[in-house]
Amino acid sequence: MILTKAARGARTLGKGSRGRAGETKSSGIIYRGPSLIDGAPIVVIATYSDANSKTGTMVQTYILRADMDPRDASKTGADVSICGDCPHRGTPTADPARKQAKGRTCYVTLGHGVLITYRAFLRGVYADAQTRDGRRALGRGRMVRIGTYGDPGAVPGFVWDDLIADAQGWTAYTHRTGWRPELAMQSADTLAQAQAHWQDGRRTFRVVLDLGEIQHAQEVLCPASKEAGRRTTCAACKLCAGTATRSPKSVAIVMH
Repeated sequence: MILTKAARGARTLGKGSRGRAGETKSSGIIYRGPSLIDGAPIVVIATYSDANSKTGTMVQTYILRADMDPRDASKTGADVSICGDCPHRGTPTADPARKQAKGRTCYVTLGHGVLITYRAFLRGVYADAQTRDGRRALGRGRMVRIGTYGDPGAVPGFVWDDLIADAQGWTAYTHRTGWRPELAMQSADTLAQAQAHWQDGRRTFRVVLDLGEIQHAQEVLCPASKEAGRRTTCAACKLCAGTATRSPKSVAIVMH
């Protein structure tokens, strides 16, 4: 299903289209260049999709190493270029029986949408949208998920600013402490980390083991989660947009 939508989006955009003012596009390469983390080559691909039932219909953005299969990037540790020091990356390994890093705990499954998107990129499916108008055309009138895979802090800020300039809204998460708190939720892996971010005025998104861990004075349970009855989607909720939402509460979700 994801592949079909990606291919359909590529046909709509048209290879080489730049995105004129007023147009709306379905997919494209919105950045290709050095990672701001380590200078390695990366690519950012945006696709408009309704394939994720939790997030709802959104522009999904994949931050990838441009020069290697995402599974190899994970296995060798080269994913540091797109994920930074995120603790969920796991440990690099030379074990020939493994297809990704040992102990990887990231919720994003590399063999599904990430790999499909990377292979479509290699085939030339996605048109170039690396202009201000091209990026704005992809986000126009839509909800945007900044960093479906990868940390948005690896990408120049103007890329995201262009993408959301005419958007309905966005969600964003980062493990890079202090990276654009007005835009992104700070990913916190412990209560102590979350408390430190709260003290500095940052909103957090925290994964907890059970509902009892949620600090109700500072946090709310993710409304799109199973535990909350999936009463909405990320696209409709719009809570995870850093301090731009002006919400006093951070967000927590139970690990699955």
